[in-house]
Amino acid sequence: MVKKYIPGETKEQRKARKRLEKARLEQKEIQEIAERPSMIIGRTAFVLGNGTSREEIDPVFLRPHGRIYGCNALYRTFNPDYLIAVDTKMIREITQKNFHLQHGNVWTNPNKYTRSIPGLNLFNPNLGWSSGPTALNLASKHENDIIYILGFDYEGIGNKKELVNNLYAGTENYKNKNDKATYFGNWSRQTMTVLKQNSNTKYIRVVRDKDYFLPETLQGIPNLEHVTVKDFKKTFSIS
Repeated sequence: MVKKYIPGETKEQRKARKRLEKARLEQKEIQEIAERPSMIIGRTAFVLGNGTSREEIDPVFLRPHGRIYGCNALYRTFNPDYLIAVDTKMIREITQKNFHLQHGNVWTNPNKYTRSIPGLNLFNPNLGWSSGPTALNLASKHENDIIYILGFDYEGIGNKKELVNNLYAGTENYKNKNDKATYFGNWSRQTMTVLKQNSNTKYIRVVRDKDYFLPETLQGIPNLEHVTVKDFKKTFSIS
């Protein structure tokens, strides 16, 4: 940073100016990373669910390392390579803001409403799955060799793991933060189906810590590994 002398500037004003300049430089760096095109290295992909375990990982830093598949409200703060949303309320929000027209690659299930909206990509066949496993299936169909799975927590949060586990809880089209967690059985079975149908693909699930929860349906699957958020951030040099 180039030193600058401003006549009459106090010590406190100089410190405040430097903090502002530093923040602007950091924001510029983040923006430059966000605008880089995806560089597929060894056909690596990232599938982002919205469980709270991924809150320490800014997806902007994943951009140079592979395709990014995101779900639902992720679009509010980040533009993934593919956005998947199967809930009609969520699709209505996305399309009313014209995100699907401005950025493309929004995928959803066909129904009366979605067929009436130009610019949407409709799954055929319609699996009838939740957004996360549907995004994982799409990434797998694109023949990525290694797929990192983030934010697929399955269990709830709170002292008794009874509360909804979602980064967007309490916002439009989501449950409130104090609502009960949704049963994960369908999500885990759908995930299991994808993993078993793509046995040559390596899946790495990113978990909060070593005491992670693993549904019974996902235990013993040979092409599924786990890595903690801390080690994942080291791998991709995320501060």
